[in-house]
Amino acid sequence: MPHSRPDGDEGLKAVLDGMNGLLMHRVRLGICVLLTRHSALSFSRLKELLEETDGSLGAQLRGLEEGGFIVSKKEFLNRRPVTWYSLTPEGRKRLGEHLEALTDVIGGCESAGRTP
Repeated sequence: MPHSRPDGDEGLKAVLDGMNGLLMHRVRLGICVLLTRHSALSFSRLKELLEETDGSLGAQLRGLEEGGFIVSKKEFLNRRPVTWYSLTPEGRKRLGEHLEALTDVIGGCESAGRTP
């Protein structure tokens, strides 16, 4: 599907308004993108992949869960607690919309050699 270039400053503003603020953080975006590749990932695996501290990762996961992007499931594996995270259908849809808007913003740059 071809992406449109924002038409002028007003067009760019409209595209930016279409982006999801919750996904503007690098870790939250990374969590959602990783979860598109897997049916579920554990807290420890996300921590390893994203190289985040327990506290930071926990806060980002909580925000995504409260925002309806992900769900968690707690279980015991070898008598140890494990929390699994997966993307909700609504989270997958909203991530796709965010990535499409981001692609439009990038496509709106006047030249490939210039950075915004």
